[in-house]
Amino acid sequence: MMAVDETKGNMDVNPEATDAENAPPAEAAAPFARLEEELETLRNEVLYAQAETQNVRRRLEREKAEASAYAATGFARDMLSVADNLARALAAIPEEHRGNEAMKAFVTGIEMTARELETVFQRNGIVRIKAIGEKLDPNRHQAIMEMEATDSEPGTVVHEMQPGYMIKDRLLRPAMVGVAKAPAARVDVEA
Repeated sequence: MMAVDETKGNMDVNPEATDAENAPPAEAAAPFARLEEELETLRNEVLYAQAETQNVRRRLEREKAEASAYAATGFARDMLSVADNLARALAAIPEEHRGNEAMKAFVTGIEMTARELETVFQRNGIVRIKAIGEKLDPNRHQAIMEMEATDSEPGTVVHEMQPGYMIKDRLLRPAMVGVAKAPAARVDVEA
């Protein structure tokens, strides 16, 4: 309580009386503390929900971008057989027929079709995998056989049976290749 000294006109403040009078009762402070805890819990839950929503939105945007970028993957795989058949057709034409006037238009038509298909592949991010002379990469090459090669380091691709392709940064089809192996040691046997 406050005591007033009437002779001096001053108020003496008794700190014990003031704290006891001004302090909220323990029962009154408890609901506020509980409410503050609940408020903090709800704030955290809202923050977590907002973060989760943002993560879901980002993931959906990424999936949408990937879906549009790789939507043609199935169609592109089907078109690879067309490219293979065009390449086989061109390889099967003997040189004497290429100069023949009757066959020249036919050969030119096949070559133009193959070039146009290659242009369409490039426009859509489909590129041929370089294989010959490269080290075997199991992520891009499928080794079908090993071949003795004295002029190539073991593990180097020396023959390509079927070209491989990538669509953007994904493997569309691995290149089927033959890989160099070290020549077998020869043992000379004297008779």
